[in-house]
Amino acid sequence: MSTPVQAPAGQQPAESAGRRAIWLAIAALAMTFMLPLAGLVMALFALVAGLRALPLLKGAGKPTGAAVGGITVSSIALLLSALATGMQLYLMNEYSAYQECMKGATTVSSQGECFAQFREAAQRKLPPDVLEILGAMET
Repeated sequence: MSTPVQAPAGQQPAESAGRRAIWLAIAALAMTFMLPLAGLVMALFALVAGLRALPLLKGAGKPTGAAVGGITVSSIALLLSALATGMQLYLMNEYSAYQECMKGATTVSSQGECFAQFREAAQRKLPPDVLEILGAMET
């Protein structure tokens, strides 16, 4: 009776490496919309997992679609999370003022005033074309 061939210690089978890359990339994309900085870190992990899975899949003669998909999705997540994190850092003072205003806002109308103040402060700091893009995304 022959014993099954196992991958050397520390190496994973090629198929699971491709699946891991795509799942990490999807998680990174989801995380980008909740916590952009965490999405940035997760996207980096997913990109590395995809890049490491690609030669494993090629060497095993398996389809590389999962790894390529993981690399693509993680690259998109990386770009979006980097932009969102940069925007948060750039508008940090305005957002802090908004949070302070919201702490004292007890009615819906006072919360609306807080948002209006935040929007005005952001408009003063951001270029008009960025605001047009963000306005188009709201509708």
